[in-house]
Amino acid sequence: MNEKLLQYLWKYKIFKNFDFKDIEGNALEILDFGAWNFNAGPDFLHAKIKTGGLILAGHIELHLRSSDWIFHKHSGNPEYQNIILHVVYQHDADLEEFVNFGIPTLELYSYIDEKTVQQYQYLLNESKFIPCEKIFSTDKIPFQFAEENLLKKLDQKSIEIEESLKKFKNDYEAVLFHRLSYAFGLKVNAQIFKQIAENIDFTVVKKNLQNQNQLEAILFGISGWLQQPVDEQTKIWKREFDFLQHKYQLSHAKIHPKFMRLRPPNFPTIRLSQLAHLYHREQNLFSKIIAAKSLKEIIAVFSGIKASEYWDSRYTFGKISGNPSEKYLSQSFIELILINAVLPVKYTYHKYHHENIADEILEIYSKIKGETNTVTQGWQELGVHLPSALESQAYLYHYHYFCEPKNCLHCSIGYQLLH
Repeated sequence: MNEKLLQYLWKYKIFKNFDFKDIEGNALEILDFGAWNFNAGPDFLHAKIKTGGLILAGHIELHLRSSDWIFHKHSGNPEYQNIILHVVYQHDADLEEFVNFGIPTLELYSYIDEKTVQQYQYLLNESKFIPCEKIFSTDKIPFQFAEENLLKKLDQKSIEIEESLKKFKNDYEAVLFHRLSYAFGLKVNAQIFKQIAENIDFTVVKKNLQNQNQLEAILFGISGWLQQPVDEQTKIWKREFDFLQHKYQLSHAKIHPKFMRLRPPNFPTIRLSQLAHLYHREQNLFSKIIAAKSLKEIIAVFSGIKASEYWDSRYTFGKISGNPSEKYLSQSFIELILINAVLPVKYTYHKYHHENIADEILEIYSKIKGETNTVTQGWQELGVHLPSALESQAYLYHYHYFCEPKNCLHCSIGYQLLH
């Protein structure tokens, strides 16, 4: 048994039974096992459990032994403050902080069949990219497969956007700000950037569009980076943030972006500065995006956006980098923003009163270069051609919603393969 395998068993719920009891003998119901987290922080995020008649929402951490919590130095780490359950293979030590805060510990040893462990260890070593890999054929891909899947993905994103609109009083500008923030955060900081954006009333952003310095101060302040200024510019940002926080009653929450596993150009400092410049320069951003008819017009909105002058010689606060350079949005990053934020919002806005919007959006996707990642590479190794974002987005959607959960009986390719 190793920790990766334990996480695998938790992810796929491979247990002899689910009559869980914590180490104190109390009944424990797992309402949501959480999302497997491959970045820094707890192993499973946004989980939900029921214990002692209470429903708790938060994160779950897994270890081989209870004492690993101490050895891994999680105690006192702010990223682990919202733990609601400690799951271990073997319980070997009572942890005072869990006892004091009433956080249950679940020992999995008796719920796991050793034969199952051996079998899944073999499957892990022999795992395939998709379940039907050995019999897959591109000849079995249905007509307009990519178009249909991309529209399914857009409709799914549209539902998410409409839920946000309900929450934020049908303010499309605010929701666009949240979606763009999510996209600027990339995979590592997407949820964190979105949370930062949602903690700022968008009317505050609109009132300060004329001053990029103030926009940066707001974003950096809520990120918790201005509490101890390290140079003259950070002192200026701190003064601005303290003033604006008092003036607009901004949230006192500190939401800390991550730097781990990121190349310097993708550091959250740079991306938040670029986001501030975008809203400073394009003060009618939503209107421009909605009115744009072509890929060229939309890209023009984001071309030339760059981090402020302070970041020409830095990637982090106070530390001068070796090779000064202006930090512009790259073409590939702009295309990611369009794929993940702009086009879904544009589709949602127009879909009820513009009958040709689906064709227009698909046309724009077809002119954006396809993404390259482990999933798209897997499809290409099977002979699937992914020249544009239309195809890459469609096959990413299909992989995550059909292949990964092995939903083969509802898969249009699987139907062709089985008949």
